[in-house]
Amino acid sequence: QEPRHGDLNLVPHQDVPYSGPVLFIHGVSAHADDMALVEVILSDRSENHIFRLTGPGADQDPRGLFIIDIDTGEVSVSRSLDREAIDSYELEVSTTDFAGNLVDGPALLLITVIDQNDNRPIFKETRYTGEVLEGSPTGTTVMRMTALDADDPATDNAALRYNIIRQSPDKPSPNMFYIDAERGDIVTVISPALLDRETLPTTTYELEIVAKDMAGSEVGLTGTATATITITDKNDHAPEFTHPLFEASVNEGSTGVVVNLTVDDRDDPATEAWRAIYSISNGDPTQSFEIHTNPDNNEGMLSVVKPLDYEAKKFHTLLIKVENEDPLVPDVGYGPSSTATVHVSVLDVNEGPVFFPDPLVVTRMENVPVGSFVASLNATDPDILQMQSIRYAVLRDPAGWLSVNPVRGTVNTSAPLDRESPYVHDNRYTAVFIATDNGYPAATGTGTLVIYLEDYNDNAPYVVPSVAQVCEDAHDMNVAIVGGWDKDLPPNGAPFKIELGKQPGLDKTWKVARVNSTHSQIMILHSLKKANYQLPLIITDSGVPPLSNSTEVKVQVCVCKKNKMHCSSAHSHRNSLPVLLATLLLTLPCKYHPHHTAAEDRRRCLFC
Repeated sequence: QEPRHGDLNLVPHQDVPYSGPVLFIHGVSAHADDMALVEVILSDRSENHIFRLTGPGADQDPRGLFIIDIDTGEVSVSRSLDREAIDSYELEVSTTDFAGNLVDGPALLLITVIDQNDNRPIFKETRYTGEVLEGSPTGTTVMRMTALDADDPATDNAALRYNIIRQSPDKPSPNMFYIDAERGDIVTVISPALLDRETLPTTTYELEIVAKDMAGSEVGLTGTATATITITDKNDHAPEFTHPLFEASVNEGSTGVVVNLTVDDRDDPATEAWRAIYSISNGDPTQSFEIHTNPDNNEGMLSVVKPLDYEAKKFHTLLIKVENEDPLVPDVGYGPSSTATVHVSVLDVNEGPVFFPDPLVVTRMENVPVGSFVASLNATDPDILQMQSIRYAVLRDPAGWLSVNPVRGTVNTSAPLDRESPYVHDNRYTAVFIATDNGYPAATGTGTLVIYLEDYNDNAPYVVPSVAQVCEDAHDMNVAIVGGWDKDLPPNGAPFKIELGKQPGLDKTWKVARVNSTHSQIMILHSLKKANYQLPLIITDSGVPPLSNSTEVKVQVCVCKKNKMHCSSAHSHRNSLPVLLATLLLTLPCKYHPHHTAAEDRRRCLFC
């Protein structure tokens, strides 16, 4: 039902700003008894009618805040109001009979709570921080302070004014900063020349800020906070060496840090305006030195990175320059104190003899007579000014073949050189010699001698395999293919000549036929009974002069039954007949190419 306004009149019972349907009531600081009252007047009221008040604050939450006298229509407040919680209430007044039926109304009653200054200004933080660069112009804004007041922003209850009540420390001026009373902006008022981080008594200032409501009047409520302002650094001071000259000494041949260079810089430590960068501007054409910054103390660490030679240069003079990581401000430059001279003295050290060439490579024939000349070692002493003598000795001679003259350095054989020795690898034998000077203390150097050994025909060939098997009733009279093997290199090895031994009558039973330059075929001329036969063979290589070797091949004539071989020897292998026949068939058709080496041909056959 729409409210009706003609029958009910709302009349203020106390002095309030406006009459009519709107009632302004003061807030929580007053007691309920002091609240403005409103009286509802009904033009034609019967004694059987009663007044009712409905809406939030009456019969709705917060219930019972406003009450109405059902007989007189007087509306009153039961407890204190808080504008910051609810700033207005919209209620309806009506009359009903005792049965609850609507008689008149409802009339709209709007109650507005008038603000009282019951809230202090509150800063969001108790401590604020800001920064300002040293040398900043007067009037530079540092930071803004902001406080909040929960009172009505449309009234002076929330009109704030800011003020600085304390500065610590108060040097060089107690009024280095100013705060805009209305906006809360903190700005500098000190001159740029005095705002010098390096001359101020401290780099951190504390300001106590007060915010007062009621536009700053004496009755206003206040809130406080602290502003901490840091004077930040700019690179307005060049680094300066603590000494114009630094001296260092270093042993020749060594590397590492030789001297630490120290500098002073008045800028803020651990900033790019303070951190130093060192460089060598003169005196190091061979780039034997390097300089780096020690991150812990900002010192320059001068190091030798290439070993220095006393005999070449005894003294080095370096010019070192220092700068900051950050560029200097425009009105500041690097002066003479930003460069320093470093004198580095090289100390003489007894250096070991040096072999040249190293390694020394020579070629010699194996089996040369004992005492034969092999090589002359050449070691020189870098300490040429000391006029020191050198003595030679054998340091490592695995086979014990060599000796050296301790004074002249000539190397001779003390035992036959053997190319086929296990100490020789790829025809090369390696020995190591040591040279010692007579300095104090004595210094040594080592050199390597590599002897390339040429082959001499000093190894007779031999036949492989040494055992062959054949069935006594075999139709194929081929026994086996045998090959020659020689430790020597061509031309002292293949081609080989393999023939029967000189014993009479062998050629009546056996025959040897050449297959190629390395292999021959053993054949039986007639059947033999089961037994073990020792077949004498002679193998000869192609060396000059040639070497021969008399050897025997054991031929086992076996009984073959059911694909099994039964041989006389207890140590014979029991191969099946198909395996034997397959072996013979695989060995016979080996192909030998006329351009292949003997070694290649041997690798291509089963019995090589």
